[in-house]
Amino acid sequence: MLFLYCVLATCCAGLLVAGIVEQRRHDANVAAIPTRVLVNGIRGKSSITRLCAGALRGSGLVTVAKTTGTAARFIHPDATEEPVYRKFGIANVVEQIGIVRRAAAYRPDVLVMECMAVMPALQEINQAKLIRSTIGVLCNVREDHLAEMGPTLDDVARSLCRSLPEGGVCVTAEKDRFHILQEEADARNCELVYADPETVTDEELRGFGWFTFKENVAIALAVAELLGVDRATALKGMYEAPPDPGVLSVERYRTPDGKRLRFANVFAANDPESTLMNITQLLELGAIRRPLHVVVNCRPDRVERNGQMGALIPQLDPDTVFLIGHPTRSAADAIPAHWTGNVVDLGGDRRDPARLTADLLAHLGPDSSLVAIGNIHGQGELLLERLAALPPDNPDADPADQSDTPTTPGAHHDFAHGEFR
Repeated sequence: MLFLYCVLATCCAGLLVAGIVEQRRHDANVAAIPTRVLVNGIRGKSSITRLCAGALRGSGLVTVAKTTGTAARFIHPDATEEPVYRKFGIANVVEQIGIVRRAAAYRPDVLVMECMAVMPALQEINQAKLIRSTIGVLCNVREDHLAEMGPTLDDVARSLCRSLPEGGVCVTAEKDRFHILQEEADARNCELVYADPETVTDEELRGFGWFTFKENVAIALAVAELLGVDRATALKGMYEAPPDPGVLSVERYRTPDGKRLRFANVFAANDPESTLMNITQLLELGAIRRPLHVVVNCRPDRVERNGQMGALIPQLDPDTVFLIGHPTRSAADAIPAHWTGNVVDLGGDRRDPARLTADLLAHLGPDSSLVAIGNIHGQGELLLERLAALPPDNPDADPADQSDTPTTPGAHHDFAHGEFR
């Protein structure tokens, strides 16, 4: 028995020594990177990470970045990128140690990291032990992850503030709960900077080759300004930065029976407020138009979210709502009784995706817009694959189709002239 105790004590001592050595090595890697930017918030973190990295890279600063969203990516100083390998495909905040080690090998001026922690305690560990950011970004406070950070939006705001750098500076575009962020920032001796979206002009937004928001651009510009990068240089770097794989986009397809379809993938904005904001802006820009149809993808582990998307339907006021995935009833029951549109239940996570897609397209008119909301996983991913296999619609073949298209930025347009096609 004494022998077993000795073995246990030896193993514990070995683990303690290994942990101390690893922590010291990590501390040295962190210290080798002068400026560390940690991007936190509910929506737009991946896009903001890329915009910040592009703005700084464009000024000549050696910049490494890492995103966590739709597809986790390690972005090298030359803007090339590669997927982040995860054992068994499971995300874990411990992977940040390896990212910092890889980044430090470049001897960069700046490391821009997207926060991957959701639990408040892990957010604090991610900041205090793993990244120790000098500049924080808290992009917004939205209705998401309420089980972990809620139950109220005020609670979410305070939870997100766990990532604020003590004695540092934080940039935010959150307006409604700015006072809460200010209280938390003051408690950490952190300077809070408000990035006003209204300072970004429509002309500046037209320079992007994908759909983005003024809030995201304003934050990236504020971060660049903190590091001494002028506005023109920062914008040029952002224009040249590669977009995130999950960036909001609008594609145009021809269905097998000749119908025209504008399809907007809004799965990435899977909280109600962001979803409504994205679709409203797409409609205002003319990227999509009515008649509008909405497809809600349901997941059994996101029943509350399914209901939130159902409750959102009257505000979107589509002609038809298609329900896919499982359980579709969780979204159907949440659609208010006063809404008079059509609900088509195509649900069932075991349905053949080809048959499901064909049934959905059969309900559409000759020229329609379809918006996908909810969560992408499951039937949502399969639907995207089937739609991507459709032949693209070439609007140049019909000049009349371009008569009312606005000269504003959006997805799938001639970015050199800012015109939708």
